[in-house]
Amino acid sequence: MRIPAHSVCTAIRDDIVAGVYERGSRLTEELLARRYGVSRVPVREALRTLEAEGFVVTRRHAGACVAEPTEQEGADLLEMRLLLEPLAAARAAQRRTEAHLKVLRGLVRLGQERARRGYSDDLRSLGGWFHETLAQAAGSPALTSTLTQLRHRIAWMYAVEAAAGPVESWAEHGAIVDAVARGDAERARTLTSHHGERSTAAHRLRFAAGAERAERVRNSQRAVNTPSLRH
Repeated sequence: MRIPAHSVCTAIRDDIVAGVYERGSRLTEELLARRYGVSRVPVREALRTLEAEGFVVTRRHAGACVAEPTEQEGADLLEMRLLLEPLAAARAAQRRTEAHLKVLRGLVRLGQERARRGYSDDLRSLGGWFHETLAQAAGSPALTSTLTQLRHRIAWMYAVEAAAGPVESWAEHGAIVDAVARGDAERARTLTSHHGERSTAAHRLRFAAGAERAERVRNSQRAVNTPSLRH
């Protein structure tokens, strides 16, 4: 497939999160450039960015490889999100625009409708859009960027079990938006903290700790995990 050079970083990141490239596998510039239909220059720049984000590591004699985060690193990511999402909600209560509120309310209406009808497949993406919009409403590019990176890495490391109470979850979303609309920063912070704790309980690590060594040995023999390419 051929994509614009400026989209190479996003494409590689998405493929890492989706499991196209396994943890520990090598990411050679030549094969990545061929896969995405670009020169090696944007690939090299993308790998530097992804290394800064924690998706890629550079190893001696191996070059760029998909990172292999530990269970503790995953737990730290969840804890960071629990701290930052309530902060973003509080800032959103102080800085949101009417455009932000319109989008948030629309997402809540759609999410509540889907939850009542049992359309679980739609709810995860709607929830992602909700939290992304809430972060944008905080009016802090640095905070929004940090939360976006956290969501990407958490989605890579964790599988999320189906919510036991999707109707209740979307009722919580609605209450958060109400607090944001009223400008009640502390209420928005508290509600988002409670919602985040409930959501975190449904996260399960994708990588079994006992499989770490076997996976490293298996991946050390691969240049790029081409057999599992999905495109």
